[in-house]
Amino acid sequence: MHKHPNTPLKLRWRPAAAALAAAVAATTFLAVPSAQANEPSDPPSNTQMPAPTPGFPLPTKHTQKAYDPAADYTSKWTRADAKQIMAQSDSTVAPGKNSMSPDVTMPEIPEDFPAMNDDVWVWDTWSLTDENANQISYKGYDVIFSLVADRHAGYGFDQRHWNARIGYFFRKTNADPAKDKWNYGGHLFLDNTSIGNTEWSGSTRLMQGDHVNVFYTATTFYDRAERNAGGGGIAPDAVIAKALGNIHADKNGVTFDGFQHTKLLEPDGKLYQNKAQNPGFAFRDPYTFADPAHPGKTFMVFEGNTGGKRGDYRCEDADLGYAKGDANAEKLNEVNSTGAYYQTANVGLAVAENKDLTKWKFLPPLLSANCVNDQTERPQIFIQNEGGKNKYYLFTISHQFTYAAGMRGPDGVYGFVGDGVRSDYQPMNNSGLALGSPTDLNMPANAPEGPNPLQNGRQFQAYSHYVQPGGLVQSFIDNVNGVRGGSLSPTVKINFRDGVSKVDRSFGQNGLGPFGYLPTNVNVGGAGLYK
Repeated sequence: MHKHPNTPLKLRWRPAAAALAAAVAATTFLAVPSAQANEPSDPPSNTQMPAPTPGFPLPTKHTQKAYDPAADYTSKWTRADAKQIMAQSDSTVAPGKNSMSPDVTMPEIPEDFPAMNDDVWVWDTWSLTDENANQISYKGYDVIFSLVADRHAGYGFDQRHWNARIGYFFRKTNADPAKDKWNYGGHLFLDNTSIGNTEWSGSTRLMQGDHVNVFYTATTFYDRAERNAGGGGIAPDAVIAKALGNIHADKNGVTFDGFQHTKLLEPDGKLYQNKAQNPGFAFRDPYTFADPAHPGKTFMVFEGNTGGKRGDYRCEDADLGYAKGDANAEKLNEVNSTGAYYQTANVGLAVAENKDLTKWKFLPPLLSANCVNDQTERPQIFIQNEGGKNKYYLFTISHQFTYAAGMRGPDGVYGFVGDGVRSDYQPMNNSGLALGSPTDLNMPANAPEGPNPLQNGRQFQAYSHYVQPGGLVQSFIDNVNGVRGGSLSPTVKINFRDGVSKVDRSFGQNGLGPFGYLPTNVNVGGAGLYK
């Protein structure tokens, strides 16, 4: 049984962490956000892109030029861009240390992290937001949504994916993150009411009044019992769906009801790969937003793969992106000979065709990572005013083991900047890497369920990063030096401007803020007069 959601619970924090949280809480980001853009992050101390590294190819030149959202133009995260990750890595570190720049390395999470909840594992997490990505305090409560799975059902942590449900947590907006634990409200949807038998990530928007739209990935597994036992292998179905329901708040906390589910999008096989073309296709993680440059329209970004049968694609010169005559460039035939063409991730775009947000139209992908990477998960559009001009940051997350042959990068958040929703996106820091877990990139890639013991023990410490207003970044704990997670990580802060980012190590304690710190920056509905 779950503990009653309104029972006061205390975090099992170390004294130093408690002092840290109190200090951070006193400086919570509560400034009124711009009507045209997200609350901006602080600028890094240096906004110059990293200089070229001898022996490595130059990155692809990107203009950041904006195009019409419906235009037939897709920006490319090229191999020349991604090669900068290794160019900016230290090849001389002792084996198993961190080879990445401190500017893009997440501080180390302690092994004695607190359990967010004793009954459910918690991973991908997002806040209650509005169409501008502001994080909403609803009647005096902060509300977050997470993928959860039962810790006591008999399957392991790595079997959580095909048992995932969307759960929600709440706590008072004025709570002390050092003392007041997130209250678990349970599953967001009633059993057997969502589309599909498994609920994967999405986003939640507060609409007019007390209505909420929950956009989510409806996934159906046909062999869940076999998978839980360590077998299986039947490809699941996946569609993008939404549920319109109601949010309520009173002195006892936050509740939801009345959800009506609607199927929105299925992959078309042309722009976005479908199950028939690839049993391992990606089609998930809807994130909706408004664009001040196109008033009245609602857009959605999501993870996809380039349409076409798996293995039919062949890398092109534009996917490699090398400047003509670059002495360090790869040869196209050699790249294709490695099978790099199997990696075909993209970030998709769709536009709503009605005000109810029940009808959507596919647009061409915003970004492709053909021959670079196979996963661009949980994409976000973050609009930040820089020098009087709105800059559009496309953030996404990816794994080290999903890179193509000849590529190397850490688990973490990757970012791209342009002048509009559809742009010739410039990879942040020239490479795309904005924040990664400590990793020795000189060693081969591996996975969190079976990491190489000679690698950095925190290479999989955190994943599924979610960028919040003010540059705060939330993630979940996966594997900290062999200790498996299932709880929210300490929040960290990145300062970014002009496409350059830097971890703010003055934030919190040596760069680590409170665990599960997702502060709100817009109040809706009043304080509720709850005591």
